[in-house]
Amino acid sequence: MLWVKAFHIVFVASWFAGLFYLPRIFVNLAMVAPDSAAERDRLLLMARKLLRFTTLLAVPAIALGLWLYLGYGIGRGPGNGWMHAKLLVVVLAVGYHHACGVLLRKLASGQSRRSHRWFRWFNEVPVLLLVAAVVLVVVKPF
Repeated sequence: MLWVKAFHIVFVASWFAGLFYLPRIFVNLAMVAPDSAAERDRLLLMARKLLRFTTLLAVPAIALGLWLYLGYGIGRGPGNGWMHAKLLVVVLAVGYHHACGVLLRKLASGQSRRSHRWFRWFNEVPVLLLVAAVVLVVVKPF
């Protein structure tokens, strides 16, 4: 079980690293001058590759978490309300990941009207999600 838990933590940390950096690329894309096609293309390429890699990291993170929950029973049974809250955080993280994909497609097609300031605030969401998940797992407040 400890090996599964260790790799779950590694993949979650790696997944979130991608979720931290991808919106920073969006900030830069929102600030690209209209006449700078090469810079825009380079940032779009970086964002697409990072989204693909981040998705590949999310899959084992979630699979290993399910293994811990279903296979080893971590967080199951009475007195484990923290796990329900953590699962909500995971669902929100998957939703955020999906939203990044939608925003990238809009940025690539020129349909995004979001400002760089909006993307800067959007970039803070995964920090809050990670803090919530860690506090729930370590402190187990309920």
